[in-house]
Amino acid sequence: MAGNRIGTGTTFDADVLIVGAGPTGLALARELHTHGVTAMIVDRAADAAHESRALAIQARTLEVLARNGLADDLVSAGNPTGTLLLHGRDRRRRGSLSAAPAHAVSLFDEAFGDTRFPFLLFLSQAGTERVLVDRLASAGVGIRRGLTLTGLSQDDDGVTCTLESPGVPPRTVRTRYLVGCDGAHSATRHLAGIGFSGRAFPQRFLLADLEADGLEPGRVHVYLSGAGPLFLFPLGSPAGWRLLVMLPPGSRTGPVTLALAQAAVTRYTRDTIVLHHPVWLTEFTISSRLADTFARGRVFLAGDAAHIHSPAGAQGMNTGIQDAVNLGWKLALVCRGAADPALLGSYEQERLPVARSVLAGTNRAFTVATGQHPVLRGLRAGPAVPVATLLLRSRTARRTGFRLISELGIHYRRSSLSVDGVPSLDRGPRPGERFPQPGMGAAPVSSVRTAAADHGAAPGPPVFRMLLCGPATEWPDARVREFQARWVHLLTVELTPSAPRSRWSAAPRVADISRRRSAPDQYLVRWDGYVGYRAAGADLDGAEAYLLGIGARPLPP
Repeated sequence: MAGNRIGTGTTFDADVLIVGAGPTGLALARELHTHGVTAMIVDRAADAAHESRALAIQARTLEVLARNGLADDLVSAGNPTGTLLLHGRDRRRRGSLSAAPAHAVSLFDEAFGDTRFPFLLFLSQAGTERVLVDRLASAGVGIRRGLTLTGLSQDDDGVTCTLESPGVPPRTVRTRYLVGCDGAHSATRHLAGIGFSGRAFPQRFLLADLEADGLEPGRVHVYLSGAGPLFLFPLGSPAGWRLLVMLPPGSRTGPVTLALAQAAVTRYTRDTIVLHHPVWLTEFTISSRLADTFARGRVFLAGDAAHIHSPAGAQGMNTGIQDAVNLGWKLALVCRGAADPALLGSYEQERLPVARSVLAGTNRAFTVATGQHPVLRGLRAGPAVPVATLLLRSRTARRTGFRLISELGIHYRRSSLSVDGVPSLDRGPRPGERFPQPGMGAAPVSSVRTAAADHGAAPGPPVFRMLLCGPATEWPDARVREFQARWVHLLTVELTPSAPRSRWSAAPRVADISRRRSAPDQYLVRWDGYVGYRAAGADLDGAEAYLLGIGARPLPP
């Protein structure tokens, strides 16, 4: 593995250099360390972020972080919320002004059973980063701050990077791979010569973390009007509330003050909401941009360095963290010599379409929420609140909306890593889809052990789970143990009496139980929780061919 020296130029100072210590870079560093790969993480800022910036963590992000032991820490630090209060505009009736009622809408139902995390977790970006930094520090991984990437050159074996810090000579770092997680103005992207196509929107927004009196606590408050929406999110830390509101077109630019924020709230709500004790006030504009490629040689982009968009739907930080998890396990296998470098090509193949879809969706939502066309203004000022309230009373509508916003519906069905075996299955999660999470009525699982497994053949946890579904008698013991011994450095083999009944639920199919179905099924589930391979029957040759086909390397006989 890599040495620990900086600037020698003779050995690899780290397997991976991560530029940027925001949530994406920190999550990637944690992933790599978990899998036994050395990562150096640098950031040009002298200190961590103290403002909230991103503030919501989606269910799918918590799921992909759960295997690393981070999800429970984040939930403990944050504020799980599943209720929205929709406020319409006040109405004039016979010369008097009457307050429009607030409509409480339950966004997510625990009874859905789709996930362990049926809620939106509100936690400031500073709080998210603190959890990640603490976990890295406990593992002996630190952040080198005050360092700016100013140069890079690639060759067949690695990347030579130049890092500069004020008042000290430039230093050189030699690394196998470089990952730019350094935000919208990414130096990594610029130095790699990767374009960043898109556009900027003209609207200006006020953002503030502050205290607010007159609001029902623990709820997301949304005020709709012809001018646009106003949001108040329950934050907890560093302040009780996050305010987000669009400033009037043509309004004067200047210092953002508490008085300006109060005027915006009063204009939108007409309620007796009193703002005070701001800890952060800022004005910003929004761009929607996508990197032309997510990889160039040994240089990769993730998070805001690869894609930026409006905050609609709280997708940005979540998409970045999921970039990191997707790339992390693949980089780890390649750096450990357990897989061919061609595996890394699947990162862009899988994540670029996701980012493109997120940009398209957030652009549409942004236009509906802020567009000044008379029709859009009329909808927001009139029927939007009662219609949305009526729709969200439907359990089906809430379930559909939750799966979309929570990112549980993200899939990689067109990826080269998603393969249907022979004989094929016609039920359950398909290759490239998220495997239903354990704990939601899943059948009990028992692991197959071998001598190699007991001696810990891998430097990190297994990257795959091979789930053998059906009665244990259907699985030839000798073949299962042979398969496990050959791939013990990459996977666990687990026996479970029932297969998932659908792509959303891990509970066994009712039909299987009532008919005492005995035909076995098999699923190979990736580290990030997506199905890589599935097939009917007990023949493991297809699974073995799949692993070889994606570049994985078995242990020698």
